[in-house]
Amino acid sequence: MVRAYLNFFRENGLDTWIAHGTLLGWWWNGKRLPWDYDLDTQVSDATLQYLGANHNMTIHNYTSSDGNTTREFLIDVNPWIVERVRGNGMNIIDARWIDVRNGLFIDITGLSEVHPHNQPGVWSCKNYHYYKTDELYPMRETMFEGVMAKVPYNYDKILTDEYSENALILTEFNGHNWNRDLKAWVKNQDTMKREDEEREAKEEEDKKKALEQAKLD
Repeated sequence: MVRAYLNFFRENGLDTWIAHGTLLGWWWNGKRLPWDYDLDTQVSDATLQYLGANHNMTIHNYTSSDGNTTREFLIDVNPWIVERVRGNGMNIIDARWIDVRNGLFIDITGLSEVHPHNQPGVWSCKNYHYYKTDELYPMRETMFEGVMAKVPYNYDKILTDEYSENALILTEFNGHNWNRDLKAWVKNQDTMKREDEEREAKEEEDKKKALEQAKLD
């Protein structure tokens, strides 16, 4: 999904970059964190307005480079993108890139200079994340999940501001350990044991349901 998203923006000459937990995953090994199912990206307010005017509710087809995977994605732009304050918090996501097959999506948030006269060069989203222009630009070209992507210029500062320095140091987190040889986060023994127990419990429950259904049939 993220490959299709990044390819679409690049092919259409639109700026976007990975953010938040997705950016943290990139920092470690150029991939998403295995426990983070929330993919986050950001765009400028100009790009956000362009998406709303030209691509809202449009369907885009994607075929993988090997030709084995095809998908359709919907761009859904929030009608409240012109309102750049948090409000009640129900509209902090400005747009989404949605897989129409299963409903999975990428969150897209826009950054704006909300107070250009009093705070020039300070960009923010509706969820109180603030960045200076020289922290964002010039963007760095990189690879994420096997495709070209962009990340903010001062990504280290952005990550430590949001998650603290520990996020770039700790090698044990959320039931995973960082494997330096594999350059990947791998599940620890407790996590694998818990997942095995959950799988066995589900299989047992499915058997019970099948037996009950057989009695009714």
